[in-house]
Amino acid sequence: MNTVLVTGGTGFIGSHTCLCLLEMGFYILIIDSNVNSSKKVLNKIKKLSKIPKEDDNRVDFLKCDIRNEDLLNRIFKKKLEENKKITSVIHFAALKSVSESDQFPLKYWDTNVSGTISLLKVMTANDCHTLIFSSSATIYGYSKDGFLKESTPISPINTYGKTKSTIEQILNELFHSQPNLWRIANLRYFNPIGAHPSGFIGEDPFGMPNNIFPLIIKVASREIDYLKIFGNDYDTKDGTGVRDYIHVMDVSEGHMVALDFLTKNEPQIIQVNLGTGKGTSVLELISIFEKVNNLKIPYKFVEKRKGDVAKCVADNSLAQKLLKWSPKKTIEEMCQDGWKWKEKRF
Repeated sequence: MNTVLVTGGTGFIGSHTCLCLLEMGFYILIIDSNVNSSKKVLNKIKKLSKIPKEDDNRVDFLKCDIRNEDLLNRIFKKKLEENKKITSVIHFAALKSVSESDQFPLKYWDTNVSGTISLLKVMTANDCHTLIFSSSATIYGYSKDGFLKESTPISPINTYGKTKSTIEQILNELFHSQPNLWRIANLRYFNPIGAHPSGFIGEDPFGMPNNIFPLIIKVASREIDYLKIFGNDYDTKDGTGVRDYIHVMDVSEGHMVALDFLTKNEPQIIQVNLGTGKGTSVLELISIFEKVNNLKIPYKFVEKRKGDVAKCVADNSLAQKLLKWSPKKTIEEMCQDGWKWKEKRF
């Protein structure tokens, strides 16, 4: 039997994707350093996937930093000895705070890029050549209309985005060095939010989050007094920034179809946007969240942040055409599910 290795599998998107993998019948091995996540999510994933006790060996976990090549190599070899060869990898493991990345660039280059290189070296040594990489829309440069295609110039403006674009470059060069061997998908996420519809797993960032949706949740739960909105004079319909928010379950399902595509087709490398193609402003997001959850979100306008753009929305036509994937969840469902996750944890 074959195993899918999921790096960073106890994180936000990783945990939801692991659940999808289990529901699809895969055997998975999760490795995570748990720097920004908790092993506790494992039992929740198992419970949601309804794995019978006699089939509990379909999911395994090992605490591991992907920069530890020796341990990674032992993990691959152990799975081979167990007749559970790792044949594909879904690579989430990374540091992901945009603001922190500019404060501590070496930390981000080391963890994100050096960690990925270590992973690729071990994959190569153990005859594993199928990889789905967790990339980001932060790699893109300026687009006049705010709609980003896979062909939009790559020109990130922060260290986090630069680490992601560098990894994509490494993966492209790796593929072209052995084009008859590697199967690689770079999935460029836009703004994943929400939680599993059960409210049983969701986003649980350590410390103060940087993204808007977890901050809205903190305001709604009265952990902070109000939401800071960075700028209200952008060239948008209400002056606030417009982003493409996508339900985490749609993103997770995007990994399922990408893995299926890579497995069934000839070796290749693809770059694909995962977004809804619909833009929602900050004020619209707040209004929708208030309406569907029947509560108020106090906010104040503050100065714009350096590097923020007015509009950032995915052109997801390639995902629809190539992977036959399109998002199903509405912005209202994202807001409902995200708040349900928080309510269950009060």
